[in-house]
Amino acid sequence: MTYAMLTGPLLAQIGLTLVVLLWLYAKRIPAMSKHKVDPEATKKSDWADAMPREVQFPADNYNNLFELPVAFFALALTAQAAGLVDEMTVTLAWGFVGLRALHSIIQCTYNKVMHRFSVFMASSIVLIVMFVRIMMAYAA
Repeated sequence: MTYAMLTGPLLAQIGLTLVVLLWLYAKRIPAMSKHKVDPEATKKSDWADAMPREVQFPADNYNNLFELPVAFFALALTAQAAGLVDEMTVTLAWGFVGLRALHSIIQCTYNKVMHRFSVFMASSIVLIVMFVRIMMAYAA
């Protein structure tokens, strides 16, 4: 269990982020070419309005992967560095990553907001439970 947080869930979350980045490129570059979007036009914040909405879904998800998961990274690394990792913490970390992967699939494909929100809330609850457990272990 020595490096369970570093070798498993953290690498998986980083891998998810890279997969979504590739997905973003795979959708955006052909769409920009098809719609003849000048790369210089992307300097303006409204350039994506000319694109089909589903082209923006992976970009929106990529941005989301730098919001809540940042707290996950900090928490997991703190737990690892402080020696506060146990089997339940690793299980919660994998649960968080799995839910974030499901969130990415929903947002990058059909993007139904209530489905996405439900998964987002579940991942948030897992992160909160993880935080409370680590704080309790630290305080003990």
